[in-house]
Amino acid sequence: MNKNVMAITKISIARYVAVITIACCITACGSSRKSSHSVGWTPDQVTEVITKVNEHWQQQHSPQQRSFWDEAAYHTGNMEAFFVTGKEQYKKYSEDWAEHNKWMGAKSADKAAWKYQYGEKDDYVLFGDWQICFQTYIDLYNLDKQDHKIARAREVMEYQMSTPNRDYWWWVDGLYMVMPVMTKLYKVTGNELYLEKLHEYLNWSDSIMYDASEHLYYRDARYVYPKHKSVNGKKDFWARGDGWVFAGLAKVIKDLPASHKYRQHYVSRFKELAAAISKSQQPDGYWSRSILDSAHAPGPETSGTAFFTYGLLWGINNGILDKKEYLPVALKGWNYLARTALQPNGQVGYVQPIGDRAIPGQVVNVNSTANFGVGAFLLASCEMYRFLGGKTAY
Repeated sequence: MNKNVMAITKISIARYVAVITIACCITACGSSRKSSHSVGWTPDQVTEVITKVNEHWQQQHSPQQRSFWDEAAYHTGNMEAFFVTGKEQYKKYSEDWAEHNKWMGAKSADKAAWKYQYGEKDDYVLFGDWQICFQTYIDLYNLDKQDHKIARAREVMEYQMSTPNRDYWWWVDGLYMVMPVMTKLYKVTGNELYLEKLHEYLNWSDSIMYDASEHLYYRDARYVYPKHKSVNGKKDFWARGDGWVFAGLAKVIKDLPASHKYRQHYVSRFKELAAAISKSQQPDGYWSRSILDSAHAPGPETSGTAFFTYGLLWGINNGILDKKEYLPVALKGWNYLARTALQPNGQVGYVQPIGDRAIPGQVVNVNSTANFGVGAFLLASCEMYRFLGGKTAY
């Protein structure tokens, strides 16, 4: 072979090897970290979603609202938006709400009259729908430790734990409303009784609402199969109801010490729910209102979908759920939330109204929105931001 040709060939081979080597390095480096482009979103884009949704809501609604469950559920999402963005107006919005309610839930001072069945008056102090507000009060306390912020929370929960009753969480929503209150107060006080009572109360709830074969929760004892069935004769698990539990467990696990004796129990239950939930996701990314019977009340629904998406992303972000298995499910949920539920003006649509079940024929459409649905949407958005490696303020 001509010497010149041989030289050119050697140079070409060397260049080829160099190009391949660089390409392999780029691929290896890229695969070692999260790629926002691979999921179609960047942290900045998710921040824009959080800002659009939260500021639209706050511009339309005064913080001077009661401390009942629906408004309090919004504030759990608002505080996460604050922790992610550091926007002081978000924190102030929750502080103004807390001040308006005197850092209390239901306000009765007569302990002998305190009740815990359903009630919207001030003597239903032990009803979990009046206790979820304590989650936000504790978060605000942790940012600025003034005792008055959690004085009522401690008074109420410590009185409740002093009673022999264990049937406080008789409806599935209560697990989101109050379980995280118990772990948050444990972290503040170090009082192990909060974790003992949490476990005791949850075991009682499981005895009346948990279906061990489906690994899902009924809304309450009235809806247990076969006493109650969907329109097609199936077990009727309400999406928002199971969303409450799934999100509540994520919050509990987050605050439990890594070595705590009950932690693995909650992790196992969380994983069981994740597997069950993932099987019933609809092709467009949402979950129908009756999880196992999409024809019972067909069409998109945002609140349950948002809680499920939040829980799945939280589980992936914290190494509890397998990324390969669950990320496709979480991303489908997120894309439904951000591309279908979210409207151009920042409104969150397709939120089933306040209720206790999937209702055949009930209209849920693009104009259906609610405070608790916005809160759930913000929770999911913040976990998506964290998944993408966005830098958080707290």
